[in-house]
Amino acid sequence: MAPIGSSNDEGVTGAAKFVTSTAGNTVGGLGRTIGGVVGAGGRGLGQTITGATGSAGKPVGEAIESLGNGVEKGAHNVSKGVEDAGKWK
Repeated sequence: MAPIGSSNDEGVTGAAKFVTSTAGNTVGGLGRTIGGVVGAGGRGLGQTITGATGSAGKPVGEAIESLGNGVEKGAHNVSKGVEDAGKWK
């Protein structure tokens, strides 16, 4: 047990937690950004295909939108895990 007034986040452990937290937050933020861009691009492309082709292209447009949404959600979940790992959770 640590002495009164002492923290488990001192010295080498504190430095390691700072580095991993910073790295985790950076990688997590980058992952969310990339996922958001891919998701928005997929939705835009899908809506464009649906709009340009009408009902004939609607299944393809919706599939592309769904794929973009899935990539965005997956990137968000992975980024959250990376950030949590960086916080030693």
